[in-house]
Amino acid sequence: MDTIILHEPGRLIRAGTDPPGRPGPGEALVRVHRVGICGTDLHAFQGRQPFFHYPRILGHELGVEVVAVGEGVTGLRLGDRCAVEPYLYCGSCTTCRRGKTNCCTQLRVLGVHVDGGMREVIALPAWTLHTSATLDLDQFALVETLCIGAHAVDRARLEPDEWTLVIGAGPIGLTVVQFARMAGARIILLELNEHRVAFCRQQFDVEHVLDSAGDPVTQLQTLLSGDLPTAVFDATGSARSMTAALQYVANGGRVIFVGITQETVSFQGPEFHRREMTILSSRNALGTDLSRVIRLMEDGTIDTRPWITHRAGVDDIVEQFPSWLDPGQGVVKALLAF
Repeated sequence: MDTIILHEPGRLIRAGTDPPGRPGPGEALVRVHRVGICGTDLHAFQGRQPFFHYPRILGHELGVEVVAVGEGVTGLRLGDRCAVEPYLYCGSCTTCRRGKTNCCTQLRVLGVHVDGGMREVIALPAWTLHTSATLDLDQFALVETLCIGAHAVDRARLEPDEWTLVIGAGPIGLTVVQFARMAGARIILLELNEHRVAFCRQQFDVEHVLDSAGDPVTQLQTLLSGDLPTAVFDATGSARSMTAALQYVANGGRVIFVGITQETVSFQGPEFHRREMTILSSRNALGTDLSRVIRLMEDGTIDTRPWITHRAGVDDIVEQFPSWLDPGQGVVKALLAF
C-alpha cells in the first residue's frame, strides 16, 4: 500500500508497505482518506520535534472510514466515517486514573511516538474512533487540531470580556483564537505572517493586532490604559517567544504554553514571584474534547471550510510538503488526500 515516510529530517519519501492484517480484538481497520498537516509534522520535517525518532510515518489528524472490526467491537459499522483520537494512553497510571489521559505517563501519539496515518490503511483501537453521520472527510481531519485549542482554552478558564493575548496564529494558534472567541474573551493577536493576520481578522473579527516591529509591552499598555492582559497564550513553539511572553501578562495573570520547544524556557524567580503569575502547559486533548468539537462542527458553530488552503495527493505530497514551510505560501491548513 502507498505510505509516506519521513525517513530523516528534510527527506520525505513515498514507499510501498505491507497492509495490516485483520483487526485484533477491540481494534478496527480503517481506510485513511484525509490527513491534516500539523505543526508537529512540519517541525519533524525540520528536525525540531521533541520526543521524535526517524524514520516515522507521520499523520495524526485523520479522516478515516471503517473497513473491518475485530472481536468485541461495538458501536462501529462498516462504512462509518470517523475522526481519530491519536493519543494512545495506558489507562492505568496515576495520571490516567485522574482523567488526564492526554498526558499519560506512557503516552504514545500517532505519527510522533508510533507510526501514524500517512498510509492507505491502519489498524487502531476502536475507542480512538469518533463517528459522525454528517461531517465530511475534510471536517474529520480538522477535528483533532481544533481540540488542541479547545483544551488549552479550558485549561486557562477564560472569563467573558477577559483581555487575552494570543501569540502565533499558525494552525494551533488559530484554534486557540477560535475557542477564546467562543469563551467571550477580548482577543489581541501577535503574529508576523500577514496572511494569518488577515485570516484572523476575517474569520474571527480580531480587531487588535500588535505591530510586530514595535514593543509589545508598550503597545499592550497603550491599548489597555496602562494594564496588561490577564491571559497570554503562546502557540509559537519558539523558546525566545515563550520567554518573552512572560513579560506580557498582568500581575496575577497566567501564561499558557500551547506550543512546544526542544529548548530551555527560563525566567527570573523574583520577578515571577513578585507578580504571582501562573504558567500552564497544555498538551494534546481529551476524548471529551473530540466529542465536543464534533458537535460544534455538526451544528455549524465551527465552520472549517475557510481553514483549508492547500491540498496534495499521494502523487505530489513529497514535492509539495517542503513548500508549506514557506510563510509566503499563505498556508493556514494543508491536507493530504489518499
